[in-house]
Amino acid sequence: MASKILQQFRSTTQREEKGLGPPEELPESAELVDDTEGLSLRLSGTLSLSEDSLHSKDSDEMGSSTDSRSHEEQRSHTLLTKQLREMWKLSRNECIPISLTFEVTEANVVHDGHAKYVVYTIYILLSGKFDPYPAYISCRYSDLDRLRRNLRGLYPFEMKGVSFPRKRMHKNFTPETIAKRSRAFEQFLCHVSSLPSLRTSAPFLTFFYLKDIQKAQALTCNGLYKMAVPIWTNSWRLQEKLCPPGPSTHRLMVLVGLVVCHQELDTLEEAQAFSERALGLIQEEQDQHFSFLVPFLNSHIQLSWRVGIDKRESEALLQKLQETGLNTLNVPSLKDILVKETIIGFND
Repeated sequence: MASKILQQFRSTTQREEKGLGPPEELPESAELVDDTEGLSLRLSGTLSLSEDSLHSKDSDEMGSSTDSRSHEEQRSHTLLTKQLREMWKLSRNECIPISLTFEVTEANVVHDGHAKYVVYTIYILLSGKFDPYPAYISCRYSDLDRLRRNLRGLYPFEMKGVSFPRKRMHKNFTPETIAKRSRAFEQFLCHVSSLPSLRTSAPFLTFFYLKDIQKAQALTCNGLYKMAVPIWTNSWRLQEKLCPPGPSTHRLMVLVGLVVCHQELDTLEEAQAFSERALGLIQEEQDQHFSFLVPFLNSHIQLSWRVGIDKRESEALLQKLQETGLNTLNVPSLKDILVKETIIGFND
């Protein structure tokens, strides 16, 4: 009964959400190109390498090499998107539309006790147009290798022949090795994201945002709202770019976190906007995520009243739900949901 009411009400609610565009069309296929030779020469304006223990001699050698390059060569290697398209065009004799670009912008060598490893910062942007809201992740070689193994175990045919940089016994922390691995990671992620079955798989999606959601949840539950907001925001941008259209438990949990944090920080307009976004998503699949509906409705009504926005549509929907006999009083708040919900993803 409640689903029928939601279906009737859906036609009267406002469907144009702030900043929500049509679902992007996923490309059908792409091929990974082995481009290991000369990859370290493509770093101008793109990749930043840093390590406390790197000798100044290495920096001087890289600087002199950069200075010796011609202006034309620097320009030809600056834009990664153009670079990837040209490589794929050569490999397939046709230009393949690319939805997303993965770009390693920073690689830091970290000393953690007796351990030493490289942390790569990878930005994810929409290709072919200006992306005002890029998202990013930070990961190690082992994280990406685990993703590759998980995907290969579930999708052996799609992953057949996909290149990945090998582990090395020596020279893992030289600028040249880090640069080559960075470019190989970019190609690997672009290839995987171009295949719909891989891009929508649990290992791929949870690799990008699960850890951040769990971290943001812990910070929010401990009252560290200012620290949590940037992580929730980046998780939302990642899901907007990577996830299939429509609601999901992870996506709704990110919206729960954003509403709770902005409400606690008294940035009420942002909280109201995210609660409205959540209601729009829930109405797309009413039955599957019905448990989120009433908590978001209660929050949306309260926030809309506090910021002076019309709340009558949400009140009308809540009233209709009450008339069906649904208990709308003794329901958990969004903060309760955030505290009690265990956010899980793909298990290795």
